Amino acid sequence: MGYDEPSSKRNTAVYGTPVAGKPRNPWPRRVLLAIIALGIGGYIAANPDFIQKITSLTTGAANAPAGPAGRGGGQAPPVRVALAETHDVPVIVRTIGTVLANSTVTVKSQVDGPLLAAMFREGQMVRKGDLLFRIDPAPFQAALRQSQAAVQRDEAQLGSAKADADRAVMLADRGIVSAQQRDQLIATAKSLAATVAADMAAVERAQLNLDYTTIRSPIDGKTGPFIVHPGNQVHANDTAGLVTITQIQPVKISFSLPQGDLPRLQDRMREEQLVVEVTTRSDVAVAPTGAAGQGEADIPVKVDFIGNVVDDRTGTIELRATFQNPDLRLVPGQLVDVSANLETYKNTVTVPRESLNIGQDGNYVYVIGNDMKAQIRPVRVLYQDQVIAALATGVQTGERVVTDGQLRVTPGVTVAITRPEGQSPAGNAAPRSSANPPGADPQAAGGANAEPTLTVRRGG
Repeated sequence: MGYDEPSSKRNTAVYGTPVAGKPRNPWPRRVLLAIIALGIGGYIAANPDFIQKITSLTTGAANAPAGPAGRGGGQAPPVRVALAETHDVPVIVRTIGTVLANSTVTVKSQVDGPLLAAMFREGQMVRKGDLLFRIDPAPFQAALRQSQAAVQRDEAQLGSAKADADRAVMLADRGIVSAQQRDQLIATAKSLAATVAADMAAVERAQLNLDYTTIRSPIDGKTGPFIVHPGNQVHANDTAGLVTITQIQPVKISFSLPQGDLPRLQDRMREEQLVVEVTTRSDVAVAPTGAAGQGEADIPVKVDFIGNVVDDRTGTIELRATFQNPDLRLVPGQLVDVSANLETYKNTVTVPRESLNIGQDGNYVYVIGNDMKAQIRPVRVLYQDQVIAALATGVQTGERVVTDGQLRVTPGVTVAITRPEGQSPAGNAAPRSSANPPGADPQAAGGANAEPTLTVRRGG
């Protein structure tokens, strides 16, 4: 920090005597003002309509009408509108399902031996009882003959023992043979009879093992790849098995829905009207459904099972539908799109989804009257999706609701309805037929008599 000596104490010989009241030099300021004036004059000369624009803006602001006319100022806010319509609206929930095999069997060997041959091709459809594999039967045929020989031997001994026992009984009655000898001969005959019975069981076991050398299909289904190829040694304790057969006619479609839908699902189930539409998923764009070779059509499948427990982790309950799968289009493990019609709202007023607004007191819409003024209407929404909303109260059929421009609208303001390209000029909003639900493209609809549907996406 320096010290600033007062001018009164400065040496006049060095600094000189200050002159009181001497004015500053005005020329720098004058030169700057002259430069600014030349710049403004040059801009006006290059833009001759500048003064006219300033004059028109000033005049327009002075002549603007007093009073509110929307949030945009003196000009009526532009909006787009649509007509409220009446439709039967089916409430449809959508989710992703999984195709399940009706039955899956792993075919295993019940005896040991070399695998001689496979009587089918991998992936072949087989019927119950069809021959699949042959195991070398020679050892089991020999065991069967041995068991049969043992039966014959023991039956001969049994015949002799019975004869001895009969004689012993007769001689014991005459006092020639003691009672002890008689009882021993009778016991020997009974023992040989039990031996013959055991031999017969051994014959049946040997025959059963021989039958096991020919392995047949236990179900109707489609075979998988070979787990063990012919020529290998198989054992009765092999856990992997020989081949897996999957029953794919019929198949089951498993899917889950939120527990909140359970009452309506049970009502439809009791009425035997719970039918779902199944569509195969594809990453390739396809043509519209209907004709052969033009894309996958919806497959109607009746639900025949509702789970008995709600998954506490997801809050959903499992449902299953059985499909006969006549053309084998569905494969176990495949993901499919499932849509279920829970109920239908009859003669319900519908508006485009874009017309709904949310306020402190709930949902509301702006209705444009014949005087072109906006009215705020609280509404009660029955159901909504990405396209339309079904209303219980608040709007009547044929009334115009604002679908675009709500941010500039206030209750009672006069609006200017804009008409999209191609729209009918009558009422600034062309009435839509039942074939064209709100939000749909009339040209894309092609005049099809399709009802609007409310859909909710479940499960991804």
